[in-house]
Amino acid sequence: MAELTLDIARKILNAALAKATEKKLKPLVITILDARGAVKMTAAQDGTSLMRAEVAHGKAYGALAMGMGSRALYQRAQEQAYFIDAVNTLAQGRLVPVPGGVLIQDSTTLLGAVGVSGDTSDNDEICAIAGIEAAGLKANAG
Repeated sequence: MAELTLDIARKILNAALAKATEKKLKPLVITILDARGAVKMTAAQDGTSLMRAEVAHGKAYGALAMGMGSRALYQRAQEQAYFIDAVNTLAQGRLVPVPGGVLIQDSTTLLGAVGVSGDTSDNDEICAIAGIEAAGLKANAG
């Protein structure tokens, strides 16, 4: 597989939403970006708050832009706050360095990223990973 198709994005989305329902999480927004950073799919559950779509996109975008899951970006922000702040300035504020942004890989090929926002960052990440793995792909959260 060389690209993230719409069918695969749907599988990721549906499985991530199923995980959220199973865990009885707060309403989520899930954004899936392809390897170019283009939005492949975004969905918001009923009842999400106003900025959740932007946060979900920022988690996925940050992971994709930096080549590491947003949990790793969070760790890096703890250790090198000035660096992450500088990168976020270069990214025009579009990077959200907290867990919930997970890279999608087919073995070692980067296909895109998933960003989830709405519950705790840890629960957001759990849903992203569940979606990616349900599609038969490798999730790289950190």
